[in-house]
Amino acid sequence: MNRLMILLPAALLLAACGSDKEQAEPIRPVLSTLVEPQMQAQLGRFAGTIQARFESTLGFRVSGRIARRWVDVGAQVKPGDTLATLDPTDQQNQLRAAEGDLAKVQAQWINAQADARRQQQLYDRGVGAQAQLDIAQTNLKTTGAALEQARSAVSQARDQLDYSTLGTDHAAVVTAWQAEAGQTVSAGQAVVTLARPDVKEAVIDLPTYLAEQLSKDLTFTVALQLEPSISTTATLRELEPQADATTRTRRARLTLASTPDTFHLGTAVSVTLSSAVSPRSELPRTALLERDGKTQVWVVDPQHKTVATRDVQLLERDEQRIVLAGGVQPGERVVTAGVNILKPGQKVTFDEDAR
Repeated sequence: MNRLMILLPAALLLAACGSDKEQAEPIRPVLSTLVEPQMQAQLGRFAGTIQARFESTLGFRVSGRIARRWVDVGAQVKPGDTLATLDPTDQQNQLRAAEGDLAKVQAQWINAQADARRQQQLYDRGVGAQAQLDIAQTNLKTTGAALEQARSAVSQARDQLDYSTLGTDHAAVVTAWQAEAGQTVSAGQAVVTLARPDVKEAVIDLPTYLAEQLSKDLTFTVALQLEPSISTTATLRELEPQADATTRTRRARLTLASTPDTFHLGTAVSVTLSSAVSPRSELPRTALLERDGKTQVWVVDPQHKTVATRDVQLLERDEQRIVLAGGVQPGERVVTAGVNILKPGQKVTFDEDAR
């Protein structure tokens, strides 16, 4: 009897302890993130360069041998600066020949004037024949026409001499030379390429499938590859109609909203494409709970520090992320790890915020 009275309180004590253990749920630490609204969909990131919108390739207007190049690649030139010169010997000889012909025709024209005056005076006194007067006047007109032709030939020869000097009529940067000193070039052959640095744009090559889907509301973000914090937005200005035969890409030229000082010609940039979309949220792939044919996430109650499941509408997923169209609100906290071991109403701690 005494033994029974001793064992009974011990049994009651063990039962009470077991009840306390069942009631005390463990507080589980979780990784979580805040839901942030996403209004832009990322379509891709591509490498590009900063180029001048306006480029021009210059050449001599006459043939000849290049005597000297006055500037190198990268040089900045002003209107009127000389870029290169030809050996002017041929043009100088043509000018001297034209000037000689002009002097000869001028002498003939002076003689024709004198002869026409004499024949007119003789005819007025009645001692000259009408036929001689007509011949003298015709010779004067013919010589006058030859004089104008000789003057034009001299002017053209001077122009040819001026054309042996290649200059620029606008401020620019020399980006390429296609000919060297000592090389013989023909009229119109490409010699030097100039780029105007005042108007710059970003140039990228896009896959054909993506180029065909570009819309007017598409936004481009252009950032320096070496310093991504320096960036600006851009809009599509021109898209080449045909794809490159080798790369199967189409070149796109983008108008920059602003041009940072560090956007020099030839600078490598990273261009991100994004498009306006309906409000959605992007979460890590580990936040998704799939159970009984439902797609859910664990939402944290920050006041009571408990979790509860929430049905969500899944738009897309990959190995790293999920995109939700609804079910969670901006600012809510969602569990991103250990979703399969939580229970509704379970106490949690979320000191670390994994974004």
